[in-house]
Amino acid sequence: MSGLLDAVRPRGDVALLERVGVGHIVLGALLLVYPAIASEFFLIQIAAYSLIWGMVALSLMMLAGYGGMVSMAPISIAGIAGYTVAIFGLNHTGVHGFGWPFWILVPFAVLFAALVSALIGMISNRTEGIYTIMITLAIATGFFYFTQQNYALFNGHSGFAGIDAPKFWDINWRDPMPFYYLCLGCAALSYAAVLYASRSAYGLTLQAVRDNARRMRALGYDVTRHKVLAYFYAGLIAGLAGVLLVWFNGRISPGTINVSAAINVLVIAVIGGIRHPIGPFVGAVVVVLIQTFAIDIVGAERYNTLIGLIFLVIVFVSPDGVLGLWEKVKLRTP
Repeated sequence: MSGLLDAVRPRGDVALLERVGVGHIVLGALLLVYPAIASEFFLIQIAAYSLIWGMVALSLMMLAGYGGMVSMAPISIAGIAGYTVAIFGLNHTGVHGFGWPFWILVPFAVLFAALVSALIGMISNRTEGIYTIMITLAIATGFFYFTQQNYALFNGHSGFAGIDAPKFWDINWRDPMPFYYLCLGCAALSYAAVLYASRSAYGLTLQAVRDNARRMRALGYDVTRHKVLAYFYAGLIAGLAGVLLVWFNGRISPGTINVSAAINVLVIAVIGGIRHPIGPFVGAVVVVLIQTFAIDIVGAERYNTLIGLIFLVIVFVSPDGVLGLWEKVKLRTP
């Protein structure tokens, strides 16, 4: 029967299906119709919030999964984009707020965040493994304390409030449904870009650098350039997520980018799995659901304990996270 369908199906459609994948089409369709069945709470607090954190974790996944560089700074990069929006856009705090239009402000914030990410890549380029984690954690911690103590530029621990999403085409893009589709569009674009890059010549070279940098350098490849470029691309994704995050919260302060947030990004990526770009989004859904409902189940005192236990169980059962569990289930299914 499938052979008959293949025979009557136009060759171009078959090629498109094979290239995109049936799973992606089904998932995309479900996400598009999700607002029709979800309440505003599940649309914004669960789905949109998960997509934003999934993008931040996707930035880490790209560096760790394809480049072998575990960075603790993606949330700092997101914060740089968020602070850029607050300072150069409009806010209700009365500090800065230069009122740039969003169509200039957003590309500027994302590009600035990506350039800072590339700078972090240049700084951490000569380190590997635990040393990369430590130097990026030091950068993230230093940026957190700098924003907290600097009032002239970052308004100290108060940060900036009253940061509104843009309104155009008679749409308030912070309303539940438009904001969900905005987050979904940005997440899908980021996901597709990472997936495409992983299969490109650059992505394959980056994975070869991850596996054996010395051999690639001996073959004549510019290892440093590939690593720094990976940080730049990851910074674009984290910066875009930072813009959405500041619109989601309507504010940004040092609490958004503290060490706890940096660790949360790592937890999301590990729980979901860092071998495929879908992993960070799966991990984000799991962590957001736990953060939202764990307090009601075990109380505020045992809230972090429950998250830690779930993290330990998933890592113990499957080092590749939820994606690894799914692959085990598929292998055992006849």
